[in-house]
This record gives sequence, C-alpha cells and structure tokens, in this order.
Amino acid sequence: MAMVKKSITVTEQQEKWMQMQLATGGYASDSELLRDLIRKEQMRSNEIEVLRQELIKAEQSGFSSRSAEDIVNAVLAKKQTNDDI
Repeated sequence: MAMVKKSITVTEQQEKWMQMQLATGGYASDSELLRDLIRKEQMRSNEIEVLRQELIKAEQSGFSSRSAEDIVNAVLAKKQTNDDI
C-alpha cells in the first residue's frame, strides 16, 4: 500500500502520551502508533455501523422469541467468523 506523508499538530499532553507509548516498546515510531490508532478507530466504526444496521433490521422485523443473551451470542459468533464486523 502506498504511503502518504502528513504533517500533524498535537497538544503537549498528547505528545507526552505518544512518547510514553513509544518508551514502552509497543511502537517503533509515531507513525506506527498513529496508524494503529487509525486502524482501531476504523474497526470500531465498522462495528458500530454493523450494530446500527442490525438494530434497524431488528426494529423492522418486530419481536423476537430469542433472549437477549442468545442475540448477543449470535452477534459475537458472527463477529468471529466475519472480519467485516
């Protein structure tokens, strides 16, 4: 994947936090840290959108005989088998 160079501005507090993350050895560079944060946010946003779509579908389908626990387990099972969630 092609890389695009960006210049960003962060607060002093954010810079300190980033430096702490680098110091712990979890990341080799600021860029690696930021890419990881972006990936995590993209995944979180995708998960929220899937849940939103499931809620819309559920509202349109009426009542279910399944328990809340059954529904949660089904969503978790679907998430494990589908990277798009």
